[in-house]
Amino acid sequence: MEWNEITTLNEWVEIFDKSTERGQLILKHSTTCPVSANALREFEDYLKSTPNQKIDYTLVKVLESRPVSNKIADELNVKHESPQMIFIKDKAKYWATSHWAITKEHMTAVLD
Repeated sequence: MEWNEITTLNEWVEIFDKSTERGQLILKHSTTCPVSANALREFEDYLKSTPNQKIDYTLVKVLESRPVSNKIADELNVKHESPQMIFIKDKAKYWATSHWAITKEHMTAVLD
């Protein structure tokens, strides 16, 4: 299973709207942070297993796409953290976690 990277506010709006049809999992990732690099590895490990096929998986690089990252925090009323994982259903935050809690095991427990 693959993930898509979004870089524009229009792409975020599309994902937000699609959350009424399918779950949306967003990983907010910092390309300069070792903790975030670990979270990205865990995310990729989860996707190499048998991830939930009813969910779309998206990456947002927080430094390179700051307006998108900020809009996600504002729209979902979630304090920005990095790395951060947010699961969205029906245009609302259903689950969120950050830092060392982003693990393949945690994603499996919540999403599958």
